[in-house]
Amino acid sequence: MEPRAVVEVMGGSAAVHASVRGLADLREEIARGLRLAALHNTAEHIFPDPAARKRFLYRVVPEGSYKRRLKTGQLTPAESERTARVAHIAALADYVWEDPEAARAFLTTPHPELGDRPPIEVAVDEFGARHVEEILHGILHGLPA
Repeated sequence: MEPRAVVEVMGGSAAVHASVRGLADLREEIARGLRLAALHNTAEHIFPDPAARKRFLYRVVPEGSYKRRLKTGQLTPAESERTARVAHIAALADYVWEDPEAARAFLTTPHPELGDRPPIEVAVDEFGARHVEEILHGILHGLPA
């Protein structure tokens, strides 16, 4: 997945401090700490419902930490990594489904291969994200969703 697609899910230039031309640039931005807007834009990309967005935000950044981040407008490197990981999964789902609504439905609907948990919920941690990637790559190559 192109780093630019991931940055677009996170809101483009509003999410990062410098231009992202490749993976090395994206890694630097993550290490520096993405802007809080990256998390907000990723949540909006996936969840049309404000209540679902809020639950998702607190899954990526715990509520107390999130309230502190509102003051600084900046995510920590660990929070940035989780945000970018989920944005990567969302960008990959958009690519696979070629329809934002279908991608959103896939990401938010419980999936049997994930213990009947929604892919986006599972994708917050590294191993879960890899599992969701495998499912998406399988769909891309003709396996059932």
